[in-house]
Parts: sequence; structure tokens; C-alpha cells
Amino acid sequence: MKTRTVARLTFTHLFIITLGLLMVYPVVWMIVSSFKPNNMIFSDPGLIPKAVTIENYITGWKGYAGVTFGKFFINSLLMCAGAVLGNLIACTMAAYAFARLKFVGRKFWFAIMMVTLMLPGHVTIVPRYILFNTFGWVGSYLPIIVPKFLATDAFFVFLLVQFMRSLPKEMEEAAIIDGCGKTGVLLRIIVPLATPALVTTALFTFLWTWDDFFNHLLYLTNPQIFSVSRALRTFIGDSGAVANWGGALAMSTLSLLPPFILFFALQKYFVAGITTTGIKG
Repeated sequence: MKTRTVARLTFTHLFIITLGLLMVYPVVWMIVSSFKPNNMIFSDPGLIPKAVTIENYITGWKGYAGVTFGKFFINSLLMCAGAVLGNLIACTMAAYAFARLKFVGRKFWFAIMMVTLMLPGHVTIVPRYILFNTFGWVGSYLPIIVPKFLATDAFFVFLLVQFMRSLPKEMEEAAIIDGCGKTGVLLRIIVPLATPALVTTALFTFLWTWDDFFNHLLYLTNPQIFSVSRALRTFIGDSGAVANWGGALAMSTLSLLPPFILFFALQKYFVAGITTTGIKG
């Protein structure tokens, strides 16, 4: 019996390791290939390059239309910072209202919010574009940042609601007895206790905004405000083929650094936010 258990665990771990290696291989190949000469990327597909060069990073960093990738990185970071700030403020207030305040139609509006999670985002592309174009926002960051300040990401509202419902009400009641109002309870009690969920919200918002391509392609029309994901599209020529594979792979490799750094720096809070969410329904 013990032998079977050991064999089963060994097989399970080998399967997981193999699956993990298959998932990581494309990323490793991209990183290694970014240091290969352009003419050897596909003629030498192995993970051990026969020749190493940093020319791809030099040519790729030059960017597009006279704008370097340094500018694209700054644009993405500023846009992500605005999106994170908007979601933290708006989603926290909306979640606090649904989790703690009592008002007419609370359950109905919460159900409506949950229904929007099932609505494919592509369904609203045309009306959103018409609306933002009417406002004169196309060609700026406003279509990407402003909706975040209106708590339009129902997933984060739901995540924060579930976390706040798991917090003990005794602390909140004690604060109210001491003369603390609803705003004070939110800022002094709820927000500090909900730090793991807030960090999770910030991390996901950053990653989704950083990795977003479709909305950036749709609304960012000026090279001066291109994000990294939008700028990577410029390596594809009019014929649909990549004109500079080395530069594209090099800049794609650099684009992985901010998400990786942020994720590993906040991993402790991220895990706590995920594992403690949903304790109470």
C-alpha cells in the first residue's frame, strides 16, 4: 500500500514538473533567442545559442516613429498607475457599500453587478467606442483610466465584498460606539484589514492593464502615447510579417520584467488575499 502511494505521488510530481516545463519553455526560448543574431533565431532553435549578441536590444530600444521604448515603458507605467488608483478607490467604496451598508435595492444591484461578469467584453466594444469618441477621448489614456474610477470591474468589487464580509463586525461596532462615522470606519478599520485583498486588486489591475492589447490598439492612436503592448505591434510590417524578430523578442523579454518584479514583491499579500476571500457568502 505504501509502495503504491509513493509511486502515485512520484508520478503526480513528475507529471506536474513536465507540464510546468512545457509551459515555461516558450518563455525561456524567447529570452534565449533575444540574445541570438537575427539570422540565427530560427536556424538555431536550441536553448544554447551558438552566438550571443545584445544588438537586438539596441535596435529594439530605438522604438517606432522616433519614440524609444523607454517612453513606451513610462507610458505603460503611468497608465497602469492610474488604473490601479482608480480601481482601489472606486471598487473599495462600492464593495464597502455592498458588504456593510444597508440601502434599498442592495441585493438587486449586487445581482445586476454579478450578471455583468457573464457579459463578454466584446459586446460593449462598439457602444464604448462611440461614447468615448463622442467625448473626444480617443487618442488618449482616458478611455482606459476613467472607467476604473467608476467601479466598472465587477470582479474586483465582488472580491472585496467577499473579503469584507469575512471581517469581524465587532471592531466596526466598537469604532462606531467611539464616535467613528461610516467614512472613518472604512478608512481606519476596513481598509487596513483588507490590505491583502486590496493588494490582490492592485496586482491584477496592473497585470491586466499592462498586458491589455486590444483596448490599447483601439484607443491609443498616437505613437507618443503608445503603451508597451501597443508598441510591440509596430514590429509587424504591412504584410503581416515580423520585420525584426530579434528586436521584437528583446523588447518582449523586457516587457516581462515589471509584472515579474511586482508579482514576486507582493506575492505574500497576493496569496493571503486569494486564500481568505470567500470565507463567508
